[in-house]
Amino acid sequence: MTNPQWMAVDQYFTETIAPADEALTAALADSTAAGLPEIAVAPNQGKLLHLLARMQGARNVLEIGTLGGYSTIWLARALPADGRLITLEYSPVHADVARANIARAGLDKIVEVRTGAALDTLPQLETEGAGPFDLVFIDADKVNNAHYVEWALKLSHPGTVIIVDNVVRNGRIATEHADDPAITGTREMFDLIAREPRLDATAIQTVGTKGYDGLLLARVTA
Repeated sequence: MTNPQWMAVDQYFTETIAPADEALTAALADSTAAGLPEIAVAPNQGKLLHLLARMQGARNVLEIGTLGGYSTIWLARALPADGRLITLEYSPVHADVARANIARAGLDKIVEVRTGAALDTLPQLETEGAGPFDLVFIDADKVNNAHYVEWALKLSHPGTVIIVDNVVRNGRIATEHADDPAITGTREMFDLIAREPRLDATAIQTVGTKGYDGLLLARVTA
């Protein structure tokens, strides 16, 4: 579900207050050229992630779902010089594209791209003591959203911010769709958060170049 006016407004926002630069433009172009799906966050959404990380004063960030590294660049640019961002990507092809994009942006000393299924690599992070993370951005396969939030909570501290992308699903999140695993997984995530006393959360609907969707934002309270 898209609307020309939504797209025009997003374009206006991007051109006026979230303009692209060479590294961001090249990251999208190279991702497309490599055949990656064109599902990266919109520029103004990338800027939102950047601002949220800066407002949080984040030094240690976890991203679940790298794709071509576009959102990774936005997040990493919010970190101090001694900050760290670990991003998890299932596809080796996507991970290679992301590493090149991140290196071109001059962020390869801050960002580490790990390849493999996130439900395999997340326990490794716990074993290594890589956390706690100040901010976690989840934008991977929606079937496992609840599991990713559980892991984000394990790897957090009081005050950690957790952001989950694509939670509205063109409005279909509000109705039963047992035949759509992405919606079922996202609803399981909402049910988990609703009963989890350590999380304080809300969700917002968005429209724009990415269509009709939304974000969930949560804060770890204990």
